[in-house]
Amino acid sequence: MANGVTISDADTPFLGNVVEGSVDYKGRPVTRSKSGGWRSASFIIGVEVAERFAYYGIASNLISYLTGPLGQSVASAAENVNVWSGTASLLPLLGAFIADSYLGRYRTIIISSVLYILGLGFLTLSTVLPSSHSDCQDTATCSPPKFQIIFFFFSLYLVAIGQGGHKPCVQAFGADQFDAQDPEESKAKSSFFNWWYFGMCGGLFMTLCILNYVQDNLSWGLGFGIPCIVMGLALVVFLLGSFTYRFCQSSDEKNPVIRIGNVFINAARNWQTTTSAISVEQEVQGILPHEGSEQFKFLNKALLAPNGSKENGKICSIDEVEEAKAILRLIPIWTTCLVYAIVFSQSTTLFTKQGATMDRSLGSNFEVPAASLQSFISLSVVIFIPIYDRILVPIARAITGKPSGITMLQRIGTGIFLSILSMVVAAIIEKKRLQTALEHGLVDMPKATVPMSICWLIPQYILFGISDVFTMVGLQEFFYDQVPVELKSIGLSLYLSIFGIGSFLSSFLISVTENISGKDGQISWFSDNLNQAHLDYFYWVLAVLSTIAFTAYLYFSRSYMYNKSSSL
Repeated sequence: MANGVTISDADTPFLGNVVEGSVDYKGRPVTRSKSGGWRSASFIIGVEVAERFAYYGIASNLISYLTGPLGQSVASAAENVNVWSGTASLLPLLGAFIADSYLGRYRTIIISSVLYILGLGFLTLSTVLPSSHSDCQDTATCSPPKFQIIFFFFSLYLVAIGQGGHKPCVQAFGADQFDAQDPEESKAKSSFFNWWYFGMCGGLFMTLCILNYVQDNLSWGLGFGIPCIVMGLALVVFLLGSFTYRFCQSSDEKNPVIRIGNVFINAARNWQTTTSAISVEQEVQGILPHEGSEQFKFLNKALLAPNGSKENGKICSIDEVEEAKAILRLIPIWTTCLVYAIVFSQSTTLFTKQGATMDRSLGSNFEVPAASLQSFISLSVVIFIPIYDRILVPIARAITGKPSGITMLQRIGTGIFLSILSMVVAAIIEKKRLQTALEHGLVDMPKATVPMSICWLIPQYILFGISDVFTMVGLQEFFYDQVPVELKSIGLSLYLSIFGIGSFLSSFLISVTENISGKDGQISWFSDNLNQAHLDYFYWVLAVLSTIAFTAYLYFSRSYMYNKSSSL
């Protein structure tokens, strides 16, 4: 009997082929040959391609819509983009909690997809509403009706809510299709994160090649309507794959979030308990000391009843304490990656405005949309991931003996270093752009095109893309791998929250920098006239902050202890 379904002898698979801990959509045991693996992952990666196509169909060019039809300033638009993207990256924490604790990943994906589609539909409607603003020739001096602005942002944040449930659950559900206990499937799971990001960037590449052109040259309504249709098709594809999916069986144990939370609560209650009392309790329970027991020793106090009494026995098991320590070990890595997220957010905001001032002509009749240069991030990812997965990893595996070639933390660190280089290159190129504007007398002409090809920005985008292959994919695998099995969605939401907090920090940093650089009548670094601004100074600030954060990351990563079950 599984979930109320009686399994006949004919339906019972050979025990040697059964995937332990997983069932099919009817609650029956599943076999390795007829479920999961790349068969199921292919459906889910396809859904991710569509979702990223839809999400970046909004995010990649949102600053152009805000500074154009909505008539906002560059600084205000950049802050609004960062706040929205930050919220969209933090909401997965809530979505993952609901999925892991109550609804399950499959049902959460379906519900959030419906909200996603609804938000995209409203967003499309908000851009085509008739208003007096449509007849206004100067978007800098007029703005649409207040209702239209409110409806636009309501729709925008409804998309963020849908994405908050969709994003962490789809990726975790995809990784669930591989059995970590099987050597071949365990190796395939590591590749899954590479090809997941490959597919994600494929969706982004299509967005930048198609949607940005549609939005800039045809219609914003059509530019937002196409993602709505694509997300509807993605939901259909996801449902079609239901017959092949593996569903992790829910445990009868108490809620994993509550279970780990109790460790911190009980440790706090026993804050006065002496170390010797804990050692005695461990000896009584026959718990052997190990490397992890010496880290975050204060959590070992949760092994005792309140005030160290023995009447009710231990409150938390050693496994629960180790789960809590595993979560706590993630905090230094999470914190030191925040500056990387601040750097990452510039590619969809300031880089785009920077490119909009440059010569974007391609031939005599075609002008490249500034946001489309983000396609070089995706293109470099699409090119480099197969090289990394099929060439670099096998070479590194032969040298180190590790299944993944290099450790997850080494991979993340490599990408952070490359992101520092991208900021240095961005600062140098921006300095050259400003010098070109000065030489041609364009400093006081904000709408004039600086006679410098937009292709000069390509190197910083390519460096961004290669750094993503290391850091982004590494963070995804790291936060999935290093959390307890019941919290995989929450683990991936923690990874996403890095970029959520990073976006908020970017917005805060821009606001503070604008106020400081623009005081006493000085021209702000983020002046609407970018030929008078100094984005290069801001890029240098980010390069310095990244170097400091990278140094701290190296310190914490050297002392990090992986979970025993981790494949590194």
